[in-house]
Amino acid sequence: MGIRPKILFCATVDYHFRAFHLPVMEWFQQLGWEVHVAARGGLALPHTDRKFDLPIARSPLSRSNIKAYRMLKQMIDETDYDIIHCHTPMGGVLARLAARQARAKGTKVIYTAHGFHFYKGAPLPNWLLYYPVERWLSAHADCLVTINEEDYGRARKAGFRSGIIAHVHGVGVDTVTYAPISDEEKRTRRERYNYGPDHFLLIYAAEFNANKNHRLLIYALAKLKTRVPGARLLLAGEGPLLHECRALAIQLGVAHLIEFLGYRDDLDELYPMCDAAVASSLREGLPLNVMEAMACGLPVVATRNRGHSELVDEGRTGFIIEPHDVASFASRLQLLHYFRDSRRRMGERSAERARRYSLEQVMGELGEMYLTFMMDRVEETERVRWNVR
Repeated sequence: MGIRPKILFCATVDYHFRAFHLPVMEWFQQLGWEVHVAARGGLALPHTDRKFDLPIARSPLSRSNIKAYRMLKQMIDETDYDIIHCHTPMGGVLARLAARQARAKGTKVIYTAHGFHFYKGAPLPNWLLYYPVERWLSAHADCLVTINEEDYGRARKAGFRSGIIAHVHGVGVDTVTYAPISDEEKRTRRERYNYGPDHFLLIYAAEFNANKNHRLLIYALAKLKTRVPGARLLLAGEGPLLHECRALAIQLGVAHLIEFLGYRDDLDELYPMCDAAVASSLREGLPLNVMEAMACGLPVVATRNRGHSELVDEGRTGFIIEPHDVASFASRLQLLHYFRDSRRRMGERSAERARRYSLEQVMGELGEMYLTFMMDRVEETERVRWNVR
């Protein structure tokens, strides 16, 4: 048996791969490739032949990134990688820089932008710092993958110098696992979680940080509580602002209406029993949490940003609200509560729209992109087997 081809996946933290990229890693392994991962963290990841724990920091000013760069460069220079695919801002910066010598020898470098930090309406410092860096680094990648239309259009118009500028529909939502359930199953599941038919269940799964903007939801619930007594807000996730949000809920008198669920791995069970999904973040590339909720047949009330606006069809699958407009956010939720037939139709359209972001769709798009760089490694029979053209 010949030497197995190798691919290196790199990101700032290893849970990024657990959350978003395991199907792709499995795909490579099943094609006979050796899969390596480089990121910060000690998670044991499936579909991984080797894993490297690097001290990559999110802040570009952290000195630990210098050490991480040196470790990554040595690792790349000593290993004959066929493809390096990097993700996240700092993981993408360090990998593209560290792979320059390897790329000159034939290694193909791919970078997925999960949402540029420069975007329409972004603060000026973001444009001054991130735009020139990404434009310069684009010359050090054979392919730039974007996951929303705004980033794709900007990369093409701004003359980013990657060999290929591709667009895929996010990271893919598993529309088999995340799917609507019958009314009977919904009642049964609610009983299991101690909710009744009169509860109006709202759900948001996101890390508690400043960007996710949970405060908007808590303030909106405070306005909604007298109008919709059965309203309950389910917040799944952890993060640095969790305790602050708990304190705000107590201050506004809505702590008894909110369930802080912590980290959950059963969102496919929780979404379908809810009435609507909410999403309050200030910045998104193309959020998986919203796609999963839509796949489960939920209408979505979300704040205006490029990721939400691309997913949510205003008035048809949900509503888009300005990021700090508490009154409008609460009023749209009240509309969804009272007009149940409209809510149901919106949910049905959500599930239909989510199919364009399905894992099957995205794997096909990614497969076509990967095959551009691995044609000599993959037989025609394998291309047919994995449904890539």
